[in-house]
Amino acid sequence: MEKKGYKITKDDVGILNTNKGLKALLAKEPYNVEKAVRYVTYEKKLKKLQVELIRLQFWAIDNNERIIVIFEGRDAAGKGGAIRRATEHLNPRHLRIMALPRPTEDEKTQWYFQRYVKQFPKAGEIVFFDRSWYNRAVVEPVNGFCTNEDYEVFMNQVNDFERMITESGIRLVKMYMSISKKEQAKRFEDIRSNPLKQWKMTAVDENAQQLWDVYTDYKNKMFEKTKESNIPWKIIRANKKTFARVVAINHILNSIPYDRNKEV
Repeated sequence: MEKKGYKITKDDVGILNTNKGLKALLAKEPYNVEKAVRYVTYEKKLKKLQVELIRLQFWAIDNNERIIVIFEGRDAAGKGGAIRRATEHLNPRHLRIMALPRPTEDEKTQWYFQRYVKQFPKAGEIVFFDRSWYNRAVVEPVNGFCTNEDYEVFMNQVNDFERMITESGIRLVKMYMSISKKEQAKRFEDIRSNPLKQWKMTAVDENAQQLWDVYTDYKNKMFEKTKESNIPWKIIRANKKTFARVVAINHILNSIPYDRNKEV
C-alpha cells in the first residue's frame, strides 16, 4: 500500500502500465505504488547514465585517456553496488575493478603507494578502486593495522602523490559514500541474515559500529588534510542506494570532459 496522502498521478499510471512497472509493483507485498514508481523512474535514469558511461569509455579509448575512479566510505555504504551499476555495460577489456587484499609480506616492505601504482590504468583504460590508498587514512589506523608513524607519513605524502598522478595525465575522481550509523547497522543485519551475502561480513565490519566515532574522527582528518589537494572529494549521502548510485555516476560523468555527442 502506498503512503498515506500519496496521490497517484497520470504519469504514475503510465509508468505502472508497463511490464517494468507491473513487475516492480507486484514484486513484494504489501503492494506499494509510490515505491514501484520510484524504482522504475530510477531504472530509466540509470539506463540513460549507463549509456553516457559507454560514451565516456569510447572517448577514453579513442583518446588514450587514463582514468582512475575511487570509491571510499563506511563499511556497507554501497561502494560495490555503485561500481557494479557503473560498469555493468562497459567493455570489460578496457576497465578493471580493484579491491586489493591485505598486503603481502613483500608489499609491507615497499613504499606504501607502490602496490596501488602497479594497478594504474594503461592508455584507454578506466580503473575503479573499491577502497584505495585511503585505507591508510582511516581503516588502518582505526583498526591498528599501521603504526602512528606509517599514518603520519601517508598524510604528509598523499597530496603530493595525487598531484604527481594528475600531472602525469591521469584523470582522478574521488568519491566518499556516507551512511548513518543506524543504516549501517540495518545493512549489517541484512548481510548476517542472508546466506547469499554472509561472505561479505568481515572482522573489520564486526567492529565498525563499536568504532563508529573513531572512524568519524579519522575521516574528518582525511577530509581536512586533502583540502590542500586539487582533487576534491564528492561526498554522497548513501542511505538510499538508488539515489547514491545515480549521484555517483553523474559525478563521474561531470568530472571527465568526454565527447557527449559521440555516437554509441
